[in-house]
Amino acid sequence: MQAASSLLARIMIATIFLMSAVGNKIPKFDSVTEYMAAEGVPMPQVALVGAIVFLIAGSLSVIAGFKIRIGAALLLVFLALATYFFHDFWTFEGQEQQTQMIQFMKNLSLMGTMVFLMANGAGQLSLDAKLAAPKSE
Repeated sequence: MQAASSLLARIMIATIFLMSAVGNKIPKFDSVTEYMAAEGVPMPQVALVGAIVFLIAGSLSVIAGFKIRIGAALLLVFLALATYFFHDFWTFEGQEQQTQMIQFMKNLSLMGTMVFLMANGAGQLSLDAKLAAPKSE
């Protein structure tokens, strides 16, 4: 039960990142680049390509449980930068400040999830576990 739960959790955790890349950032590349530039992201086109690579590589790594510590680290870096540039609630007032604080706290929670994955690994139903298993002769 624990092995299956870990696999299900990894799928649920990573889906938001994969969908962010393939459902938003890739098909809306130009408008996302413009938004990033407006938010003060340096070299927004390059940053967006990097974000897409981190999101796809990180989420697939987490789902498969392959080099999960590296995949979770990629997602952690993405989250830290996205949170800083896009959810700076301290620069807003009123309802928008509340909205941005919620997004900030959500991302902080997801960053904690990445730290947890980095500390604990992928679990039994993963490529990492399969590759670490002793070879039978």
